[in-house]
Amino acid sequence: MKKQVLALTIAVMAAGGAFAQANDTLAKIKASGSITEGVRESSGLSYTLGNGQYTGFHYDICANIIKDLEKSLGKKLETKYQPVTSQNRVPLVQNGTVDLECGSTTNNATRAKDVSFAVTTYVEEIRIAVKANSGITSIKDLNGKTVATTTGTTSVQTLRKNERAGGIDFKEVFGKDHADSFLLLESGRADAFVMDGSILASNIAKSKAPNDFKIVGEVLSVEPIAIMIRKDDPAFKKAVDDSIKAQIKNGDLAKLWDKWFLQPIPPSNVKIGLALSDATKDAWANPNDKPMEDYAAKK
Repeated sequence: MKKQVLALTIAVMAAGGAFAQANDTLAKIKASGSITEGVRESSGLSYTLGNGQYTGFHYDICANIIKDLEKSLGKKLETKYQPVTSQNRVPLVQNGTVDLECGSTTNNATRAKDVSFAVTTYVEEIRIAVKANSGITSIKDLNGKTVATTTGTTSVQTLRKNERAGGIDFKEVFGKDHADSFLLLESGRADAFVMDGSILASNIAKSKAPNDFKIVGEVLSVEPIAIMIRKDDPAFKKAVDDSIKAQIKNGDLAKLWDKWFLQPIPPSNVKIGLALSDATKDAWANPNDKPMEDYAAKK
């Protein structure tokens, strides 16, 4: 009987420890010696090189965060990579599969009900990419056209809500990821691709004929992009925020911007040529985790 009671006690204690770690990412990664990073296959800020290798602006920021976590925890961590999509990224953070989502996720009020966000690393502008010879120069030219975007993103909804889109009728087609959406434009199955400016610029730069495409029209929306983490885990959020703030202060973020957006990127040595915007400069000067709705209110 005593053995049964002891076994039950141990089981309860183990379950309690597991429950505690569910909302204590620092304890979880310290105990396991590993951290799982959510990465993207074809985002402008995180993408694959093939063979399980990933890279990008947000990937490098997260690599620095993990180094800082190793210092604070006093141990080397194994980084495991979990590819995520626009559709499954929030659930995979929620259920504990992903500890640190390093893709290109907009911080908005809807998502903030289910997950938390670190301080903003990049303020994105939603734009329209078209073929250079299309004759499309603004929202009004999309009437009667086919517009592509990526499943699980908010870009077309943003387009429809834009006040300049009143009375415009267009057909929507969806790519399973950003590369697939760009292919819809490239192959002529779509007349325009609506998405984050960095993603559009990255896909154009990596295409077979970059000069055949251009980014046109109005800025449809301004959105803060941030690294996503589990909700109600203040210790882990503080650790991630502190690392990002340190990277801003010591100039690492500025160096990464230059590396990824202003310099030729190996192996193809393509240069995206995306200047640091005033909105991103302000986000770095005044670190915050404000959602997209706060930015919209300032317009």
